[in-house]
Amino acid sequence: MRRVVALVVTLLPFAAYAAGKFALESAEVKPNVKISDKQVYNGFGCSGGNVSPSLTWSNPPSGTKSFAVTVYDPDAPSGSGWWHWILFNLPADARSLPAGAGDPKAPKLPKGTVQSITDFGAPGYGGPCPPKGDRPHRYVFTVHALEVDKLDLDEKSMPALVGFTINSNRIDKATLTSTYSRKP
Repeated sequence: MRRVVALVVTLLPFAAYAAGKFALESAEVKPNVKISDKQVYNGFGCSGGNVSPSLTWSNPPSGTKSFAVTVYDPDAPSGSGWWHWILFNLPADARSLPAGAGDPKAPKLPKGTVQSITDFGAPGYGGPCPPKGDRPHRYVFTVHALEVDKLDLDEKSMPALVGFTINSNRIDKATLTSTYSRKP
C-alpha cells in the first residue's frame, strides 16, 4: 500500500503538468507588444478601429462552471485603473471569442453571455486610449474560470461590482498583457 501511495504522490505533479496550464492567447494581441490600431478605441482623441481581439483559452481547471472575460488598464490616471471590457456568464464549454465579439450589436457571443458597463459608460469592448504622452499603459486581458453557472448581474452592473463578484467566485485565471501608448 505504501508503494502505491508513494507512486501516486510522485506522479501527481506530472499529471498536472500533462494536463497543461490554464492559458490565454490571441491572434491579434501578443504579450508585451504594442496593441494595433485596429483594437484601439475610436473616441477620446483616438481614432482606432475599436475591434475586440479574438481570444482563445485552454486547459481550464476542473470544476469550471462558467467564464468571465475582462480587459483592464491598471495604469490609467484615474486612481482606480480603467475597465475596457467586461463579460460574464460564458458557458463552461466555451474556449474562444472571435474578433469583434465585443460589439454589443454583433451576435458573436454565446447565448446568455452578458457584456456589462465599462469605464466608458456603456457595455461592450472599448479599446486602449491612454492620455497623450503617458508612458505605455498595460492592458491585462483575463479569462476567469468560475465555480458558478452564472453571475446574478446584468449589463448595467458597475465594473467594481462585477470585479468583486468575479473574484469571489473565481477558481483560476489566465492572463495576457499587452501595451499601448500615444505620442504627445
